[in-house]
Amino acid sequence: MTEATGELHILKKRKVNGYEVVVYNLEHAMFHSFHFKMQAIQVLSLTLLSVLAANAQILVPGKCPKPAVQDNFDASQYLGKWYEIQKLPTVFQKGQCSTATYSLNGKGASVVEVLNRELLADGTISAIVGSARATDPSEPAKLEVSFFANSPPGPYWVLSTDYTGHSLVFGCREFGPVHAEFAWILSREPTLAEGTLSELHNILTSTGVNINKLTNTNQDVDYCRAMEQ
Repeated sequence: MTEATGELHILKKRKVNGYEVVVYNLEHAMFHSFHFKMQAIQVLSLTLLSVLAANAQILVPGKCPKPAVQDNFDASQYLGKWYEIQKLPTVFQKGQCSTATYSLNGKGASVVEVLNRELLADGTISAIVGSARATDPSEPAKLEVSFFANSPPGPYWVLSTDYTGHSLVFGCREFGPVHAEFAWILSREPTLAEGTLSELHNILTSTGVNINKLTNTNQDVDYCRAMEQ
């Protein structure tokens, strides 16, 4: 039985010892079943893309870029608290005053615990805990971050950092003919010098990122006071 039509395609019928034998074309059925599944996948993909676009996620035609990352990245120096200064809009961030805190989680130096926090418009604080690890020891700046056990990890590539002042993070995921881009500019303080910001913008531009899509994160001390409690 095909999932597309609900019927099997009959090749022929014949009598064998008084019984009628029906020969079905299974290849025909399998073709229609495959065709139906591919149509379903396409519908789901279009639905997902519509959701991403509706939530201001940055979608770009083509494959993900492969930018150069930080040389000799040292995760131990990267630990601690970072303030989000700018980002490309994402479907999973809705607040302001966003921070990311990295610490060792007791599973070895190769695994880093991630704590992301943000202040929502209703005054509540949203927080989520995950873990990050470099899958290839020869490229320690290319990390993968996981927040849920049953969901695939997300790319977290450190393009530039001096560990004490700034960090530029890029991620990308492909969805058929398009890809979704993620970028965060982080600082050890709630502000970042314009000169440094300009240098990081140049890196993103060379990667193909439209920096005009970046949004500023409110890190005003008074507005974000609840984050320090």
